Amino acid sequence: MAHFDKNKILIFIPTYNERDNVKPLIKAIEKEGIGNSKILFIDDNSPDGTGKILDTLSKKDSNLLVLHRKGKLGIGSAHLQAIRWAYNNDYEKLITMDCDFTHNPAYIKKMLELSDKYDLIITSRYLRKDSLKSWSKSRKTMTYIGHFFTKTFLRMSYDASGAYRLYNLKKISKKVFDLVKSSSYSFFFESLYFINLNHYRIKEIANALPSRARGQSKMKLSDIVTNMFFLLNLFIQTLINRKKYLIQDNLH
Repeated sequence: MAHFDKNKILIFIPTYNERDNVKPLIKAIEKEGIGNSKILFIDDNSPDGTGKILDTLSKKDSNLLVLHRKGKLGIGSAHLQAIRWAYNNDYEKLITMDCDFTHNPAYIKKMLELSDKYDLIITSRYLRKDSLKSWSKSRKTMTYIGHFFTKTFLRMSYDASGAYRLYNLKKISKKVFDLVKSSSYSFFFESLYFINLNHYRIKEIANALPSRARGQSKMKLSDIVTNMFFLLNLFIQTLINRKKYLIQDNLH
C-alpha cells in the first residue's frame, strides 16, 4: 500500500450553496483512507449556510480547514487562493475537486500514486467514449466546442476545463500561478496553458462524469461566452509575446 507523508497533502474544495453535499463528501473522501491529508474548504458566504455547517464540522475534525470570503468572488479566484495557501503552508501535493459529487473521491489514490512521476495530473472526460453519457446534448456540444478551441488555439489536447486535478507543488514553480489573471472558469484552461507552455510533465487519467450528481450547476451561458473571448485573447497575447509567459527558474 502506498504511503503518503503526513500533512503534505491538501485536498481543496470550493463551496457555494453546498450544504447538502459537504458532509457526505467529507465522509466519502475519508473512506478512501487518505487520513493523513487535510481538506481545505473555501466558502463564498453561501446563503444556504454552508459555511456555518463547515465551521461546525471543523470543530470536531482537525483535518478540516475552512476559509471564508465575503461573497461570490469567482471559482478561479478560489482556486488561486487555495494554491497560494498550499504553497505558503508548505504542502507538497494539492488536489482540487468540486463539491457536487461529479468528481469521484476514488480517483484520489490513483492520482497520488502517479504524483511523483508527474507535475500535474488531470482527470479527463475525453479518454473514454462513455464518460459523458449522462450529459444532455446541449452540454456535450458546448463541452466539445470548448475542447476544440483549446486544441486549436492553445495547442492543448488535454481536458482543459476540468477542476479535478493534482498539482505537484514541489515541482511547479509558484511563479507559474502568478501569471494567471482569470478569476472565473477561464482559470482552468489558463493555468493549464501556462503549466504546459513551461514544459511541466502532465498526465491524464480517464474519468467518467455525471452531469452533476447533487444540486444545480452554477455555470451560465455568459460564462461560456466570456471564456471564449478570454481564450482568444490569450492566444493573441502569446503570438505577440510568448516569452512573457515563460518562467526562467523552473524547478525541474
